[in-house]
Amino acid sequence: MKYDRDWVDARVIATSDVAEDVRHFEIVPDAGPAPSWSPGSHINLQVMIGERTDTRSYSLVGEPDRTAYRIAVRRQAESRGGSAYMWSLKPGARVRITNANNLFELDQSSEEYLLVAGGIGITPILGMALTLKKRGAPMRLVYTGRSRAAMPFVDLLSERLSSDLELAVSSEGQRLDIAAEIERLGPDAALYICGPMRLLDAARKAWAAAGRQPHRLRYETFGSSGSHAAEAFWVKIPELGVEVCVPENRTLLQSLEEAGVGVISDCQRGECGLCALDIVSLDGVVDHRDVFFSDQQRQENAQLCACVSRISGGGAVLSVGYRPD
Repeated sequence: MKYDRDWVDARVIATSDVAEDVRHFEIVPDAGPAPSWSPGSHINLQVMIGERTDTRSYSLVGEPDRTAYRIAVRRQAESRGGSAYMWSLKPGARVRITNANNLFELDQSSEEYLLVAGGIGITPILGMALTLKKRGAPMRLVYTGRSRAAMPFVDLLSERLSSDLELAVSSEGQRLDIAAEIERLGPDAALYICGPMRLLDAARKAWAAAGRQPHRLRYETFGSSGSHAAEAFWVKIPELGVEVCVPENRTLLQSLEEAGVGVISDCQRGECGLCALDIVSLDGVVDHRDVFFSDQQRQENAQLCACVSRISGGGAVLSVGYRPD
């Protein structure tokens, strides 16, 4: 797994609000048309958090198209500051982005598809749904959210997918039963799902309980989603004599790098596992926000992914594997 991390200059050419607290952005690289991309792709974008530069990943929305990169950003009250920065951008704003990368690629050889999106998790799923519908592939999209007003692209999906779209809207008394949805599938079907961590955990458990083939389940999560609200925590690394406090709006990886501790990383989305650190002792609860470790590995709490995972109620003593000569 290797990212394209070459930064290019670009500009925002249009914005529009597509749901309650969700804004749509069209971004064009200065060098010309956006390079070709496939459903499930994302771009990295540099954001300003106070006086410092940080990076956020945003899924590309809709069918692949070279006229512009299109993303949708939900404004989060409890976030690390990226959504507030994005919402401050107006048409004409200058930004720095990478070209598209795809770690959530759609395998178009499956016999049947179930697509599941939770809230803003519709962003990578939308393009998959429209692509499969155009191809005539057997598919269903189940889209869940707290209210229709908070669910972007509902009207577009209703028009384009018709009976292949099922909504599970909490405010209307509807709930997604992921186990029942999986039970409806044929034996060789594939499930693609994007949403908050609790939804992914439920899907992974239901998929395994049904005896389904692991490689036919593909998922993506938000690097900021977890089981606990973000809070500050402490980390000690005895072999380096380092102790850091990780603020609620910073990642462990960022805080360690700022303290001069080099940690190998790549995706910074909790997917590749390169930044996994050993847990020597724990005071609190590890909020595993990655999709790299299995459920059993999470329960063992032997390691955590520094790029996304956090600790609630205390801190931890970690090892980065450093051994002095």
